[in-house]
Amino acid sequence: MEMMVPGLHRPFWLRKRYSQTQFDAVQTISDKKAGLHTVCEEACCPNIGECFSAATATFLILGNTCTRDCRFCAIHHGAPLNPDKGEPRRVANMVGEMGLKYAVITSVTRDDLEDGGASHFAETIREIYSLGRGIKVEVLIPDFAGKEAPLNTVLDAGPTVISHNVETVRRLYPAVRPGAIFERSIELLRRSKKIKPQIFVKSGFMLGLGETEKEVLELLVSLRGAGCDILTIGQYLPPRQDLFPVARYVHPEEFERYRVKGLEMGFTSVAAGPFVRSSYHASELI
Repeated sequence: MEMMVPGLHRPFWLRKRYSQTQFDAVQTISDKKAGLHTVCEEACCPNIGECFSAATATFLILGNTCTRDCRFCAIHHGAPLNPDKGEPRRVANMVGEMGLKYAVITSVTRDDLEDGGASHFAETIREIYSLGRGIKVEVLIPDFAGKEAPLNTVLDAGPTVISHNVETVRRLYPAVRPGAIFERSIELLRRSKKIKPQIFVKSGFMLGLGETEKEVLELLVSLRGAGCDILTIGQYLPPRQDLFPVARYVHPEEFERYRVKGLEMGFTSVAAGPFVRSSYHASELI
């Protein structure tokens, strides 16, 4: 349940019902994960029932404890454990067991590691490719504290899509993402496209944090200028009451306007809507 502001009530387009089949799928996949984590569960994603029932999931590597404390995120923060060297192989085994043709891999931010966990990403990509089934891999990476070498490590492993979310407009970074820097995120996207132009570059952000239309349009310009190909825009829904408060609920028509605007600006694909998340229907966007 999200933190509310006086007079703000969740509208009908943000009500989602789950079938028994979806609940059963969540339980089944959760039981099978063999010590693995999914961002679907850790971040309390509202689409978990739909995605798990379709045998899709976004795997969370490098543990489930983040070294940063973003004000919109439910993932636990603190001092994480050392990387589990067996995790990349277990992720690949699960991808194979689920019969996935498109795998999405993300991680907590690991500022405690010299390479930010880049080598772990690369090993996970290689392990999945070793299955030999033509599986496509999308990686949603942290900013690696702006270091170039870790980004190169991930790019050299050859993911189909490299994604990094800006999450919100520039002005709101200090309040919403205190450990991140807007310009650093934009530069990571720009370098990704410059170094490996054949790899799709993707980003995403949320509406409902207090941004203005002018700021959103400026953000679209910044992302497209950085070479971003694929864009996702969703409604911010605080997963806990102690997190950043939702400022407003954005009408689906406004999401559609931004989707059309993004396509007019040259983005290859744009998914925009109240329940859109960065990895939601990810394979369809390429």
